[in-house]
Amino acid sequence: MASHEQLLKMKMRENYHNTWAVQLMQTMSADPPYCCFAFWCGPCASYLLRRRALYGDMTRYQCCGGYMPCSGKCGERKCPEFCLFTEILCCFSNSVASTRFMLQDEFNIQTTPCDNCIIGFMFCLQQLACICSLIACITGDDGINDLAQCLNCLSDSVICTVCACMQTQHKIEMDKRDGIFESSSVMGVPPVQQMSRMTTQDFPPGGGGYQQPVLHGFPRP
Repeated sequence: MASHEQLLKMKMRENYHNTWAVQLMQTMSADPPYCCFAFWCGPCASYLLRRRALYGDMTRYQCCGGYMPCSGKCGERKCPEFCLFTEILCCFSNSVASTRFMLQDEFNIQTTPCDNCIIGFMFCLQQLACICSLIACITGDDGINDLAQCLNCLSDSVICTVCACMQTQHKIEMDKRDGIFESSSVMGVPPVQQMSRMTTQDFPPGGGGYQQPVLHGFPRP
C-alpha cells in the first residue's frame, strides 16, 4: 500500500512542466546503438542507469528508488550493489520505472500523453496475459491456453521494446544533465533576424563617406 509521502509525490508529478529531452517515440532514431543495447541487455542497462542516476553514490541507493513499501527494508545499506542486482533480476520493469521516477522528481519532468498511452498499453497487455493464464489453469481449456501463450509472448516483446525505449530516454536525459547531449534547439543556428539586427534606419541619410551602423542594444563605440 502506498504511503502518504508516495501519494504526495505522485500528485506533484501532475504539476511538473519540463519535458524529456527526447520523446519516447523518438528514442530509436536519437540513439540507435544504446536502444539496441537496452533491448538485448535490459538488466545491464538498468543497472548502469540506476548507478548513474545516483551520481555513482551507492550509499544513496534504496530498493525500487524508495517508491515501494519494501524500500529501505531490504538491507540496502549493508550491500547496495547486491540489492540493486537482485532488484533488477526480480523486478526488472519496476527497476526501470523507479529510475524514471527519480529523474522526473529531480528535473520536474512530466510524462506526455503519448508516453502515458504507450506505457499504459504495456501494463494492460501484461495484465491481460496474466488473466488469460489464470483462466487457462483453472479451466484447462487448450484454446485459452494457446491464447494465453500468445499473449505472454506478445506482452514480453512489448515490455522489452518499451523498456528499451524508456531506458534510452533516461540515458539521453542524463547525457543532457552531464553536458554530453544537447538538443537541436541548443545546437541549431539562430535565425537570420537574430544574428543581424541592422536595418536601413541604422544608416544616416546623406554624406559621401561610409557611416558605421548602429547595432540595437549595443552602445555606439
